[in-house]
Amino acid sequence: MTTDLLITGATGFIGSRVAAAARERPGVRVRSLSRRPGGGPTDARTVPGDLADPRTLRGVCAGVDVLVHCASRVGGDPESAAAVNDLGTEALVEDAVRAGVGRIVYVSTAAVHGRGPFHGVRPGQAPIAPVSATSRTRAAAERHVLDAGGLVLRPHLVHGEGDRWVVPGLVSLLRTLSATITGCTAVHSMTDVGTLGRAVAAAALSPHVGPGARYVGHPDPVPVADLLAAVRAQVGGPGDGAPVDVATARARAAGSPRALHHLDMLTVDHWFADDGLWKELDLAPGEGFAAAFARAAPWYRSYLADGR
Repeated sequence: MTTDLLITGATGFIGSRVAAAARERPGVRVRSLSRRPGGGPTDARTVPGDLADPRTLRGVCAGVDVLVHCASRVGGDPESAAAVNDLGTEALVEDAVRAGVGRIVYVSTAAVHGRGPFHGVRPGQAPIAPVSATSRTRAAAERHVLDAGGLVLRPHLVHGEGDRWVVPGLVSLLRTLSATITGCTAVHSMTDVGTLGRAVAAAALSPHVGPGARYVGHPDPVPVADLLAAVRAQVGGPGDGAPVDVATARARAAGSPRALHHLDMLTVDHWFADDGLWKELDLAPGEGFAAAFARAAPWYRSYLADGR
């Protein structure tokens, strides 16, 4: 029996890994939603549709068994974020319900909870309190999916080849400070993008994971000291400047909103615990931050060498 799976964002950072993992599973036929039909992978059928234009989404879920929604608008103005993340998701879910899609999975973000501290927080324990337009509209998208009986997956920091936000942002912060940060004891939930892709595909096809919101991350949170040390040693950092404490770092970053954003996130615990998900998926949570980051480091060096 063949399972028809429709993926939005199938050419993106996370969605491309989900699509690759789904194609490896026997009996799964992958379709991808695309604003430009024919632009997706050669072994995936593309379905025309634009999340920014809900009218184009009517009928896209016809014949679909499982919908995996990975696409989102990150950054940009609040109106465009609302158009894609909120209204686009609402129209997509409505079409899935009309078509009788049996399972809806949405890849969201733990940022819907806002700023921490979050220390060992489990599903259902933290309120929804987003602080940015992106997170507010992704929280709205979650509500559409949950109201339809779907599954929401919330990673925190996702790293690996193709990451243009987490590690590049940390490198930018360290360069802004001309130093590394000392005295920060925060920990963060992290997962490499390959493991996340496999987890999303498994959750989409598993009969053991029910509806609701779950966290996806390696069970072992990463101390900030280890994260910054790896970035400095393997990707690039601030040189040999003397380390600075958090207060000094905040003063030095005052003129850079992006640096302040990363600093405020970095220095507060964001540890979301959901070890049971890996057991339900019958999937290993990956080899951990150090090994996965070392494999991706050459890509980061190349990406940042181009002036990003």
